[in-house]
Amino acid sequence: MFDSGFGGLTVARAVIDLLPNEDLVYIGDTGRYPYGSKPQSEVRDYAFQLAWSLVKDFDAKAVVVACNTAAAAALDDLANDLPVPVIGVIEPGARALVHATRSGRVGVIGTVGTVVSGAYDRAVAATRVPVVLTTAACPGFVEFVERGQTTGDEIAILADRMLAPVKAAGVDTLLLGCTHYPYLARVIGQAMGPSVTLVSSADETAFAARDQLGELGLLRPERGARAGEHQFLSSGDIGWFADLGRRLFGPELAAAESWIPPHRDADGQHLTGRADTRREPTR
Repeated sequence: MFDSGFGGLTVARAVIDLLPNEDLVYIGDTGRYPYGSKPQSEVRDYAFQLAWSLVKDFDAKAVVVACNTAAAAALDDLANDLPVPVIGVIEPGARALVHATRSGRVGVIGTVGTVVSGAYDRAVAATRVPVVLTTAACPGFVEFVERGQTTGDEIAILADRMLAPVKAAGVDTLLLGCTHYPYLARVIGQAMGPSVTLVSSADETAFAARDQLGELGLLRPERGARAGEHQFLSSGDIGWFADLGRRLFGPELAAAESWIPPHRDADGQHLTGRADTRREPTR
């Protein structure tokens, strides 16, 4: 799976907990984050680089796009282009959102790129559940998480301002439409109030991955299988990625490696990259 940085680690943890026998390779594109304010065409190019690297360099049997902005920009194209299943975070999150509401008034917060794309508007509409949806972009949230600042007056003031539209709309359920946002759940919950249920797409994405791989016969058998191996890579500063990653995720990030952004193949279409250190394919 891949993300612009650390946010997708929430999805990684959910997948590891649900599918402990599966190998997992995670690439955090911290050298080029944040994605939320970048043009969709640029994010799409990054997504193709990362996804094809997972397939060609690590022999991935499925790719999880653990980034809402990248999923909004490229999920359909990746699904059509890659030779393996592609799983995103938007549709599972939208389904969980509409099933959790009591009043039918729901909200989604995300990066500027995700909200402007309309991906959640389409995903919620596709559920055919009659809800009133309010969306709001929250620029700045990702940057706070990426520098390890998830509490304090500064982020609380920003949260009050950014969440004002969804709070004014009277939503009773709010989807954290960016995988970084669960790290700010306490601040967001305090700003929204105790009557609002927060929904994270991480667990729902893990369930979707399990179901899709199971239907395709790609899951490892639970009985007798070895425990999965987990590899974490970053396109940016490895020391920073390992240090902050340990605090957000756990000790596994201590062994993080460098991922080098790829170059185009001779055919000019597919993109492949490489890590500084190779390991066994993820099967």
